[in-house]
Amino acid sequence: MNLASRMARLGTETAFEVLARARALEAQGRSVVHLEIGEPDCDTPANIVAAGQKALGDGFTHYGPSPGLPALREAIAEDYTTRRGVEVSPSQVVVFPGGKPVMFFMILALLEEGDEAIYPNPGFPIYQSMIEYSGAKAVALPLRQENEFRVDVDELASLVTDRTKLLIINSPQNPTGSLLTSADLKAIAELCAEKGIWLLSDEIYSRLIHDGEHDTPMRYGDRSRICVLDGFSKTYAMTGWRLGYCITSEEFAVSMARLQTNATSCTAAMTQMAGVEALRGPQDAVDGMLAEFTARRNLIVDGLNALDGVSCVMPKGAFYAFADITGTGLGSKELENRLLDEAGVACLSGTSFGVHGDGFLRFSYANSQDNIREALKRFETFLASARAGV
Repeated sequence: MNLASRMARLGTETAFEVLARARALEAQGRSVVHLEIGEPDCDTPANIVAAGQKALGDGFTHYGPSPGLPALREAIAEDYTTRRGVEVSPSQVVVFPGGKPVMFFMILALLEEGDEAIYPNPGFPIYQSMIEYSGAKAVALPLRQENEFRVDVDELASLVTDRTKLLIINSPQNPTGSLLTSADLKAIAELCAEKGIWLLSDEIYSRLIHDGEHDTPMRYGDRSRICVLDGFSKTYAMTGWRLGYCITSEEFAVSMARLQTNATSCTAAMTQMAGVEALRGPQDAVDGMLAEFTARRNLIVDGLNALDGVSCVMPKGAFYAFADITGTGLGSKELENRLLDEAGVACLSGTSFGVHGDGFLRFSYANSQDNIREALKRFETFLASARAGV
């Protein structure tokens, strides 16, 4: 097809590939428990759906300004100021169709060939994919189980060179569920400020905290070089609505909006009006969803730790359990494939999130407690059969 050479540097999300394989097995009549996809299993709250429907009837079906509708930018600024304790103005907010455009556009705006960008590993695979697509060098920052998968700031500092232009952090983190402490974030933000490094803080799971409190580097660092990524997909079960945003300096917000103009023009207006209701309407559904996720977390982590050869650190946020499976004697990718094919449990190899995820499996507990119990039962049966050589 004579594609541009940069296409060879573009990665993917294994979660969607495993989901497709699982759906194919279901089409053949197989039973599959889905613990692979990072998506809340509940519907969007009714008040948000109603607001989106009303917006359609009210004529919000036309182009809007590239940075986003003023009503949503104001609501986001107000919400961030209230919840994070960092004063933000609407002019610092840019609204996008999902969270991925934030990382994509920021990387395109900043990185050139010869630059380096540090990203968490294991981590969301699109970070590495987009850095390499830009032509810059992707530098892996290992997240280790013995440190609760938090950033080791001394190790981070050792990776910084005179070519380092960007650092990406994610808290709560996908795939490990780790949560950076205020001390972590302060040290990271101060390092970036000292070295003149841009910082992308992916806070998409900021409302899904089981233990501790969420904090942001915006409270500590050079805010002129910080960009926060957040959105509505995880908190409000709005994955299909495609609604995300960034908060950054007014100057950089203009650049991000310009990229939006060139790429997508704007975010769907009716979706944005649903976002206003999400932020300003009742939060009961969010609180209920979080309580249920916490119960599921306890269930799956206790169950994984009861399996022979498996151990799992208790995640503090998001909805992922990152289980150490080295004691089973099976490799991550082999176990991912065999659990799906032989046991009907869909999960992801830790290597889907980088080389430092080897020896682990990620289980999404965005599924019912009954299904989680069934998955654990199938996993236990599979391990017993594997040990017996069946």
